[in-house]
Amino acid sequence: MTKPEGAKFIAAKMAPSVDRMVPLLVALLFLCLGAEAVDRSNFKTCEQSSFCKRQRELKPGQSPYRALLDTLELSDSRITLQLINDNNKVRLLLELYRLHGNMTRVKINELKPLKPRYEVPDVLITDPPTEPMTLVAQDEHGLVLSLGVDEQRVIVSARPFRLDIVEGPTVLLSLNSRGLLTFEHLRLRKDTISHKITSTVGSMWDSIKSVFSSKHDADAEDGGGSENTEQAEDEDEQTVKEEEDKPGMWEETFKTHSDSKPNGPSSISLDFSFPRVDHVYGIPEHADTLKLKNTDGGDPYRLYNLDVFQYELHNLMALYGAVPVIISHNTERTMGIFWLNAAETWVDISSSTAGKTVFGKMMDFVQGSSEVPQTDVRWISESGIIDVFVMLGPTPNDVFAQYASLTGTQAFPSLSTLGYHQCRWNYNDQEDVKAVDEGFDKHDIPYDFIWLDIEHTDGKRYFTWDPHKFAQPKEMLQGLMDKRRKMVAIVDPHIKVDSGYKIHNEIRSKSFYVKTKDGADYEGWCWPGNSGYPDFTNPEMRAWWASKFAYDQYEGSMENLFTWNDMNEPSVFNGPEVTMHKDALHGSWEHRDVHNIYGLYVQRATSEGLIQRSGGVERPFVLARAIFAGSQRYGAVWTGDNAAEWGHLKISIPMCLSLGLVGISFCGADVGGFFKHPSTELLVRWYQAGAYQPFFRTHAHLDTPRREPWLFGPDNTALIREAIRQRYALLPFWYQLFYNAYRTGRPVMRALWVEYPKEPATFAIEDEYLLGKDLLVHPVTDEGAKGVTAYLPGKGEIWYDVHTFQKHKGAQNLYIPVTMSSIPVFQRGGSIISRKNRVRRSSACMENDPYTLYVALSPQATAEGEIYIDDFHTFNFQKERQFIHRRLHFSDNALSSSNLAPDSNFSTAAWIEKVIILGATQPTSISLIAEDGTKSAVEFDFDSAASVLTLRKPGVNAGADWTVLLQ
Repeated sequence: MTKPEGAKFIAAKMAPSVDRMVPLLVALLFLCLGAEAVDRSNFKTCEQSSFCKRQRELKPGQSPYRALLDTLELSDSRITLQLINDNNKVRLLLELYRLHGNMTRVKINELKPLKPRYEVPDVLITDPPTEPMTLVAQDEHGLVLSLGVDEQRVIVSARPFRLDIVEGPTVLLSLNSRGLLTFEHLRLRKDTISHKITSTVGSMWDSIKSVFSSKHDADAEDGGGSENTEQAEDEDEQTVKEEEDKPGMWEETFKTHSDSKPNGPSSISLDFSFPRVDHVYGIPEHADTLKLKNTDGGDPYRLYNLDVFQYELHNLMALYGAVPVIISHNTERTMGIFWLNAAETWVDISSSTAGKTVFGKMMDFVQGSSEVPQTDVRWISESGIIDVFVMLGPTPNDVFAQYASLTGTQAFPSLSTLGYHQCRWNYNDQEDVKAVDEGFDKHDIPYDFIWLDIEHTDGKRYFTWDPHKFAQPKEMLQGLMDKRRKMVAIVDPHIKVDSGYKIHNEIRSKSFYVKTKDGADYEGWCWPGNSGYPDFTNPEMRAWWASKFAYDQYEGSMENLFTWNDMNEPSVFNGPEVTMHKDALHGSWEHRDVHNIYGLYVQRATSEGLIQRSGGVERPFVLARAIFAGSQRYGAVWTGDNAAEWGHLKISIPMCLSLGLVGISFCGADVGGFFKHPSTELLVRWYQAGAYQPFFRTHAHLDTPRREPWLFGPDNTALIREAIRQRYALLPFWYQLFYNAYRTGRPVMRALWVEYPKEPATFAIEDEYLLGKDLLVHPVTDEGAKGVTAYLPGKGEIWYDVHTFQKHKGAQNLYIPVTMSSIPVFQRGGSIISRKNRVRRSSACMENDPYTLYVALSPQATAEGEIYIDDFHTFNFQKERQFIHRRLHFSDNALSSSNLAPDSNFSTAAWIEKVIILGATQPTSISLIAEDGTKSAVEFDFDSAASVLTLRKPGVNAGADWTVLLQ
């Protein structure tokens, strides 16, 4: 949640207790922050960010960097090569790796930095395995390396330095083709004693060299100085030349905040070119279109985790999360770039037309002379090193697998977390929680989780309960457990500075807080008032934090209590851009180096705590707002503090699609909007959309009217109930999708082009999406809509309306009339989807209920699907291989279930209650062949008008082998 409006904030948030009075100055600060929409002046533009401004002043052209080919070293795992900046003579070290799985890694660092530069730890799940490269050719102009795959080569051009990855005659990707590589080397400040000594020695050396240079010049005029000239050039390359200081290099002020920059300028930049590419995606989080826009003439996309109050739509400003991954796509190939850097980062995107290019003899076959599209991407980061993973695809699924091999896959959630979550800021007390829980039962609406925001604590002291409003938390939790329901309580990563607060005292005594540049504990203002910020980059701090979730440490907690980490950007109300000062210290590293990874560490430590409290048995659930590459391993994310507006409903789709493309599948938006109050039409439409998005939670601001599903009249209650019931009926399908995401890295919620990569009509679609590859969803997101137009992809394919079973051809725009009860969803012909149509009050109550299989036949009268079952909440599926994973297959008038995991070991009481075959013809009889070979007749009905065949009570166990024959 973000800062609320005006005086209500002060009364509601800061005044609950007389012994915790907040100074008037702070109250006035928050009043100033309260507004109707984002105050852009609180956040930097590129022009106001000195390193971004400096880098952007550099225009494409001749790069000053050249490769020193005589420094080439080739080993089994990598090549190294020095680069030199001919302007300042600073040398860099280029490391090039060929990685297993069709990836290339490029690292560039200073050859001899003044001090170590930050390299991001803990994001890669392992040291990526390498494969050998071979040197194919080398001359004075460059060298050619073989990547060993499909004629793939890396061409390194020496002057200026440039790197091209080619496949046969085709250039796949170019680095530094626009000459925008920049590496601000660490240096001594000119007004320091150390610098004066160094510069004096340097001046003496320059004077000595000038004496000899005149002699060299004279020799050269006589024709005999070439050798000496080369020697002088070599000597000159060893001497770093001073550069003129520019504003913001050594200190920078934004509004009233000063950044001391003790290490001086340290920014880096590198450009990449994608020939024949018009569409690039990724770099979340932004409230913008799925396809990334051209940034020429405006600000770049910004990646810097920030607590943005009432964010604007279609704006490239930074939001809560930063995942530095871009994916390129055309009809021939999908590729990706992973820029592993945790500092503030800006990304420029320029779409242009690239003419024919020739790189020596290797490029003689570049196609034709006609102009082709090209997209150029430029990454700019404030500090760290250049560490880039080029994922060469060639298919979307290949890129997902490549990225997953680097940063891991989506954590496999428990089934209950895929149900419906009821949340607001705040439920008042235990009686309020009980009344809301009973309201769901009274109105026959299922739900799994009820949530508590910051007011449940004792004065915003996390890991505590308000002693008056939540005096018996275990009694409250037991009441939920009796109904097989759960709770989430918020634990934010800012700690009230209070000598009577045990958590604060322990952190301070262990010196686990982030420090100021002067070594004191860093403090800032957040919900509790004056707060300390634990240093989650410290593994000892993370281990301590995890231990606080133990049942004997977190008083009042039980096994059905889970956690929400909000404000983990980190949010500092009185800090620069509402976050932490960049010169704060995490051990020896500045906050500027680690900012974007801080939120990942918070979610990681909490997730590990929830796992440890159960002895490693139970799967955790942690929702976090600030994310980075790899956050998918630790839980769920939501799109932050949205508003009750139709535009925010619409934008939730591309925002979650973008996150899915970079590995983060467990995404959702606050249903109904966090700020403001939705109309009943908007609320109903948002429930209908949210029921078909991965994370399904309603949430609302403290100042908004209550909006439990039954408060909008019986007609709207019925519409909301039906949307939620559709979610619960599909839980077996959702669970299977998340299992496959965990195994493969493929997104649960997918852009259409992912499954139809050769169909350009899908490339920019963002108002509809696929769940897996088999369900297409087009939510109604326009006020007063009487119809929507959905694009059904796939020439030669067919799609079935899941509500009417009506059949439609693929590769067409289909107009669908809608009413308030309509949720346009289609099942792909050729798929089999499992549902549980006996919806109960929570997912746990449905675990052993029977399945209904929906078999949607392709034009070839075939279909394929899966069913996955385990205990739905422990790690036994992973540790003991206790699960059922079966293939469902229909062809030649036979439907069969076969085992996809013969070495697994699990049993279920669930059975197959019904089979519905769409696009069927009428059989004369149907028989079932059971696992033991016995044969029995199956009752059936046939709807000739709809071509729907219904098999009633086959009665087979969901984990068994069986075949149904249609005669």
